[in-house]
Amino acid sequence: MKLATLDTGTPDGALVVVSADGARYLSAADVAATLQSAIENWTTAAPALAALAEKLAAGGGQSTADLAFAAPMPRAWQWLDGSAFRSHGELMETLFGTEPPPPGRPLMYQGLSHQFLSAIADVPMPREEDGIDFEGEFGVITDFVPMGVTPEAAMAHIKLIVQINDWSLRALAPVEMKTGFGWIHAKPACSVAPFAVTPDELGDAWRDGRVHLPLTVDWNGARFGNAHGGVMEFGFHDLVAHAASTRSLCAGTIIGSGTVSNSNFREIGSSCIAERRGIEMLDEGTARTAYMHFGDTVRMEARLPDGSVLFGAIDQKVVKG
Repeated sequence: MKLATLDTGTPDGALVVVSADGARYLSAADVAATLQSAIENWTTAAPALAALAEKLAAGGGQSTADLAFAAPMPRAWQWLDGSAFRSHGELMETLFGTEPPPPGRPLMYQGLSHQFLSAIADVPMPREEDGIDFEGEFGVITDFVPMGVTPEAAMAHIKLIVQINDWSLRALAPVEMKTGFGWIHAKPACSVAPFAVTPDELGDAWRDGRVHLPLTVDWNGARFGNAHGGVMEFGFHDLVAHAASTRSLCAGTIIGSGTVSNSNFREIGSSCIAERRGIEMLDEGTARTAYMHFGDTVRMEARLPDGSVLFGAIDQKVVKG
């Protein structure tokens, strides 16, 4: 099942169910006004939403051609971003001169959650010299998760999967990392692809708490990366359990994978510019690829093995804020 949120000019938009190909939709107003409401009442909402999805599968619904989609969840109670791809972590350690994390422990921080940008919104940034960077990743949305949940039990709390561009300002990150208090200035609002999907939509591509699909990233129309999501050091169930170790997680918590990255990065490219710069430091002794400029575009999309639409595409331009 695919869910999306129409941009109605309100903070949370209006929930709709979308056909498998993304071409048609039905309003979910009689089930839940918003995705947050649906996820808070998932036991009763999910079957009713699935019934709408069946009507779409039978050919019902209206065209999505002229719709404006917001992020599936335009704002959330909680956004927790991990860093679950070890090759990315190693390159960032090279770039920023940081120490590796303790073994066996996921990296995670709590980020800005009151705003998630739509997949096609222009992205305002204050200054080019802040080191504007994109970060392609996958994420999950949970229902209520009890404190102390095990990784095995956490799988059942993953209700939806999303695709995210976690924007970063790289020149500001090292300063904030040194404080030990986490990021404020270096992490603007994320962008999210239009469709949040239930795990069954991925078929065999969802297993072991991982999205086993490549994430294609194009920068200014040129292919930049095609890293595969299946090599996470920690699966999403591990990240959920880590986040809930000493506290419960409210329904609607969004948890990110961190930048999708593979150890054969020289062959398949990267999902962020910082990683490319880390590769250049390893290979050439210095980073030479510049970060983004105003007017630059980035496009990200993950499709199923048969080429069919899954989350939809993120396709954005950076502008002067």
